Amino acid sequence: MPKARKHKRKVPITVAGPSDRPSQPSGSSSRPQATRTVIRRFHVLIKRRTQLQQQVVAAKNRDVSAANAELDAIEREIEELGGLETYQRMSAIGQDKDRGGGSEKIFIGWLRDLQVPTSMKEKGTMLRLLEVGALKPDNYASCASWIEVTPIDLHSRHPAIQEQDFLLMNPEEHRESWDSISLSLVLNFVPDAKDRGRMLRLAHTMLRPEGLLFVALPLPCILNSRYLTPEHFQGLMAAVGFEQVYTRWREGGKMAYWLFRKVLPPASSTHKDHLPYDKKTVFRQGNRNNFVVLL
Repeated sequence: MPKARKHKRKVPITVAGPSDRPSQPSGSSSRPQATRTVIRRFHVLIKRRTQLQQQVVAAKNRDVSAANAELDAIEREIEELGGLETYQRMSAIGQDKDRGGGSEKIFIGWLRDLQVPTSMKEKGTMLRLLEVGALKPDNYASCASWIEVTPIDLHSRHPAIQEQDFLLMNPEEHRESWDSISLSLVLNFVPDAKDRGRMLRLAHTMLRPEGLLFVALPLPCILNSRYLTPEHFQGLMAAVGFEQVYTRWREGGKMAYWLFRKVLPPASSTHKDHLPYDKKTVFRQGNRNNFVVLL
């Protein structure tokens, strides 16, 4: 009679620490729905933490004990969820092949459609790519013959990934330094709406003339937001100085992708041009999210 198999008790990913899990996550280690739920909770907590921190700074001599108490509670919950390490690990799981792979596949496909590899070969040079929010060091390994990638992240998970806050990079030092920049699942993790706009302006400054910007966002950011629609986002990008080259998303999907080209000459950046995009405008009522990008 065959022996009964012993089943290992699975440890929930939300409570497993770095030492409990392998350094390179496996797609089978977490259910997609559970992963998405925890990632969304991280976004809510980090956004609220930023709001409270701004309130405390602006309060001056007013009583901020309630705000500090809520901040303490938020920090405890973030820690209970496993901290930023858990968020990064879950995001990396979402990039595994059995979950459809990373968004870089779409970016690479668009670059090939534009015949960028051929152009680089003819010029005898490489496409300089700044990958912001890189969770893996080898996302572009298959294109090593024509892409020279610099991966950065707030908290590096690998020696080959530079630990760098994109918003703190010196715009003059890096002016027109990159042929392309990738902001895949980055804008939605920035808690402040004005900082999201500043990130797009920095990307414009750091790109060379006609440089390419790849943006990936969860689809609800544009389809279920009170303050952002696909058309509004495209207009905002034009105000920054980008023209849309490609876009890809579908009703019922999970992600939206864009490829933009830096406009030459740079689009006008007067305050008048930014008026529709420097404050919140309600486009939809009802049970919606509050995602917005402000200039």
